[in-house]
Amino acid sequence: MMSGRKILANLIFFIIIFSISFYYIFNNQDLSGIIETIKDANTIYWFAAIIFVIFFICNESIIIFYMMHSIKHKVKLSHCILYSFAGFFFSCITPSATGGQPAQIYLMKKDKIPLPISTLILMIVTITYKMVLIILGTIVLIFRPQKIIGYLEPVIGLCYLGLLINVVFVAFMLVLVFHPTLAKKQLTFLVELSGKLRLIRKKEKYQAKIETAMEQYKDVACYFRTHKIVTINVLILTIIQRLMIFYVTYLTYRSFGLKGSGFITIVLLQGMISVAVDMLPLPGGMGISEKMFLSIFDSIFGSMTLPAMVVSRGLSFYTELILSAIFTVVAFFTIGRKKEREMRI
Repeated sequence: MMSGRKILANLIFFIIIFSISFYYIFNNQDLSGIIETIKDANTIYWFAAIIFVIFFICNESIIIFYMMHSIKHKVKLSHCILYSFAGFFFSCITPSATGGQPAQIYLMKKDKIPLPISTLILMIVTITYKMVLIILGTIVLIFRPQKIIGYLEPVIGLCYLGLLINVVFVAFMLVLVFHPTLAKKQLTFLVELSGKLRLIRKKEKYQAKIETAMEQYKDVACYFRTHKIVTINVLILTIIQRLMIFYVTYLTYRSFGLKGSGFITIVLLQGMISVAVDMLPLPGGMGISEKMFLSIFDSIFGSMTLPAMVVSRGLSFYTELILSAIFTVVAFFTIGRKKEREMRI
């Protein structure tokens, strides 16, 4: 779990990136006109979008709950929901979403869930979560449907870059899982090299961490081999989860009274934005997500592109951030407190 100082540093970084993005996007724009356009939208679609955002977060809870029970480890669904909200909150405010899993592991530890189990579950969640983006990006960029590629043309380079980064990341994770000996040798070599170059101190500490990590990756590999149906089901649930958040953009489209483009087109385009920005070192992909939205959807939303971007990002990212922040506070004040009180008595 991050220290208070690191959390504060991430929040400051988040605010800086948000401020720069806000200035870059809205500089020389008619803010009153944007607000008036937004006011004319049909808010019924917004409420539907918020429900989809909640389902998007809770879908991960179902995955965690399902996997916990697949290895005969009992856990409350309500606590899984809190794990998910906390994970998404810290993912939103940290570069490349690096803070989510440590927060979840911390809460699971308070729930007396062993570290090997929490690491196992969350690693599989991460792999499948990224794998969905790889599947989507590969299908679009290899088969190149003319209509979709036409919209993506202004940002096609970022799409290829995002797909490449996701492939490298997942490939590295799978090497760790299925070839731990090879991975251990590579990591040990990097630690030795870093030590010789004086980039790190106390290389023995890092070597010990590698030893511990390799044991956890063996557990993940064993799970994949012995729970193939569970893994497939998790991938299917993750596909549904991803589509839920992408569908928010289509609901935004409909809220402005637009009907020309089908939901499949809009969902795929929003999905490609996620492919491009998911691994970039920016909290929530701020700045680049907005820029890509304006470039890709300009011919779909027309004069309403900027107001639509404000609503879409507000619903899919900032609503997620606010709801997750609220339930993260709830999680930290409820999970493990009963056990702590019992220990004091």
